[in-house]
Amino acid sequence: MKISNYILLFFFLFGIYCFGQDDPGKTKVSVQSGYLEKKPEFPDAIIYTKDNSGQVYIVHEGVEMWCDQAFVYLKDNFVKAYGKVRIMQGDTVSMRSKYAEYNGNTQFAFASGEVVLTEPKTTLRTDTLYFDRIKQQAFYRSGGTVRDTASTLTSRIGRYYAATKKYQFLSGVKIVNPKYTVNSEQLDFYSETGGAYLYGESTIVSKTSTVYCERGYYNTRTDKGYFVKNSRVYYNNRILYGDSIYFDRNTSFASATNNIKVLDTINRSVIRGHYAEVFREKDSVFITKRAVAVTLRDNDSVYVHADTLRVTGKPDHRVIKGFYRARMFKRGLPPDAPTSGKCDSIFVDQKAGITKLLRNPILWSGENQMTGDTIHILSNTETEKLDTLKVFNNAFLVQKDSAGYNQVKGERLIGLFTNNELDTVNIIKNTEVIYFSRNDKQELVGINNTVSSSIQMYLEQQQITGIKFIKQAKGKVYPPSQFPENARILPGFIWRGDERLMKVQDLFNGKPAPVLPKIQGIPLPEDEGEFFDDIPEEEIDLPEASKLKASDLQNRQDDPKPETRKENKEKDDGEG
Repeated sequence: MKISNYILLFFFLFGIYCFGQDDPGKTKVSVQSGYLEKKPEFPDAIIYTKDNSGQVYIVHEGVEMWCDQAFVYLKDNFVKAYGKVRIMQGDTVSMRSKYAEYNGNTQFAFASGEVVLTEPKTTLRTDTLYFDRIKQQAFYRSGGTVRDTASTLTSRIGRYYAATKKYQFLSGVKIVNPKYTVNSEQLDFYSETGGAYLYGESTIVSKTSTVYCERGYYNTRTDKGYFVKNSRVYYNNRILYGDSIYFDRNTSFASATNNIKVLDTINRSVIRGHYAEVFREKDSVFITKRAVAVTLRDNDSVYVHADTLRVTGKPDHRVIKGFYRARMFKRGLPPDAPTSGKCDSIFVDQKAGITKLLRNPILWSGENQMTGDTIHILSNTETEKLDTLKVFNNAFLVQKDSAGYNQVKGERLIGLFTNNELDTVNIIKNTEVIYFSRNDKQELVGINNTVSSSIQMYLEQQQITGIKFIKQAKGKVYPPSQFPENARILPGFIWRGDERLMKVQDLFNGKPAPVLPKIQGIPLPEDEGEFFDDIPEEEIDLPEASKLKASDLQNRQDDPKPETRKENKEKDDGEG
């Protein structure tokens, strides 16, 4: 063996020994392999270079480092590594870079140049990365990209918590997936589950939908999410609002709870309630808990309410179905009186301009109360004004008079509207009438009780002004004193004027307010402090050989800070 080789071996063994024993208070970095040399221009460093056996290999308290060349500073317990640097912590976290520094005293590492941090399910790429082994956290603020099995996440500032496998992203946060793109002000991503927590104004945009929320959770692997705080889902022609929204991209399904609003932008309609389900591919909306559909027609709003509402059909052919204790209300523009109705079930075909009141229906048009087995209301699809009223089987019209009730009954009723006012009514087959006739001074002059095959009535301002009998069978006008009180009511008469809806709020008369569930909110993350300890620059113990400056190890005031539970305890309304 040559003398020079003996000298190198001596320095190699001596370097390992000294590096391990210099300061008994700190565990020293240990160099396990490498070609050792000393250079006059680096008097404080021992230089290790890779040789035929492989790269330089260094260990320190569970951390392993490989590189092409290492500058080891014994006094500072400090290593500078160059060329294909690889740092391993256990068998879960590894970091590669062109350059790295490691301080054995503080267990703090810094890497630069094509940095790649890898853990079981994600890969982080950035230009510079800080890693604190004591805190078990990594940090970058010059932009970074994280790739997992489903998506790519980018941000200007990022922090990785090794213990919980969590990334915290700030400033320009973006997730790109083949199916959608997420943008957020602040996002916490858990690499083991693929779960992303969204804080601040956030969107999830795809070809078929856009989700907006200011607090939410979305699993990037299962494509299911939960959103609260000003949350809404935009479909091609519908917008779903709610205090909380569940979203499943796989089935094109969304459900919402409490203070629901489904806006139909094409048909100028909105549905409200406190629980809703939307099936995008089926063009179907189901809503309950004080469900009410509001449609703009002829500059007036038509309200439809039932225990449960279902809206189906393509945008150009919406159909509303209401089940159980259904009601409708049209306010009417002054001087028109309201039109309202009640039934067990209701059917509205907006394209055909037809509304069907089914099972025990009753309709009030102005002062006229109409009942029958089934009631149809037809509108002109071009002008959107009321056109025709049809009552099938057991038709009965009642209008209150100060002396009693005007009544007309028959098998079928057909009413005609002009400017949304009922002005002509035809009662067909087996008709009978009781009508209190009055003169121009509104004095009662007689009571008409007539049976006929059909009757035609004329109305002005919702009041009966004339009656025409077709094929009159029998009947006459009786003086009031000669027409008995007990004969002034036709068989089947029921007066339900006290049930008439006079305002929108009457849609819910007799129905208890729904019990709303408490929303399970999404709280802000716990305050885990800033990455760098708050130490004045002059007190930072930084080896002279480090490429870093003390200012590099400071938290910057201009950098955005994460919203946390501690800072926002009073205003955090995402906890439900």
